[in-house]
Amino acid sequence: MLKIEHLTKVYDNGVVALQDVSFEVPTGQFLVIIGLSGSGKSTLLRCINRLINPTDGRIEWNGIDITNATDEELRLIRRRIGMIFQHFNLVRRSPVITNVLAGRLGYTNPMWSLVNYFSHADRQMALEKLARVGIREKAYNRADELSGGQQQRVGIARALMQEPELMLADEPVASLDPATSHSVMKYLESLNRDDGITILCSLHFLSLARAYADRIIALKDGRIEFDGLPEKIDDQRFRDIYGEDAVRVEIS
Repeated sequence: MLKIEHLTKVYDNGVVALQDVSFEVPTGQFLVIIGLSGSGKSTLLRCINRLINPTDGRIEWNGIDITNATDEELRLIRRRIGMIFQHFNLVRRSPVITNVLAGRLGYTNPMWSLVNYFSHADRQMALEKLARVGIREKAYNRADELSGGQQQRVGIARALMQEPELMLADEPVASLDPATSHSVMKYLESLNRDDGITILCSLHFLSLARAYADRIIALKDGRIEFDGLPEKIDDQRFRDIYGEDAVRVEIS
């Protein structure tokens, strides 16, 4: 269970990104967070694993207070929280397998990681995760030789190396075409359905959210505008979330 209680984030420049946000996510749920750019989606996800420190409020995961965790406690917590990024965050000149092995850094002796040493078992795991996302044959290609969709699958494989219980996906398909977007979302759906991994995924498009989410939270100006089932977002709700002039764009 993930609990967000009265979460607020004010940046140093005075921008209020989140305002008194509270909700709970049961283990195993596929939750999609929607909203306009600047609504607070990325800030919310990055507060959960403390890539960004919240200004106020509390984040609790499986009884652990993440907001007050020490550096050592946070290192252990992050082992089990995977993160997928909009722009992939790969070392583009490095081989795919090296990028995937980076997901084991939280489990590896820091001295070994400095010289890029990983055990045979870790390397075998990396190949298995690449096979899981359908690109085992790309293991020794440079990351920048892959298409955008393939690079995002490398990002998923890297996150899987952490053996996560919770996966945070920050706009994972924003840089991809519609067909590739569905391909990536289906991998996330499989991790949720087959592995029981709790998914929190931010998206722009309501049509994608409706296709994959168990539940949708919509943010507007850093506050929760909607929290409920995908089918409950009617035309009026859509305008409340995206604005009166917004036009629905379907990703099919």
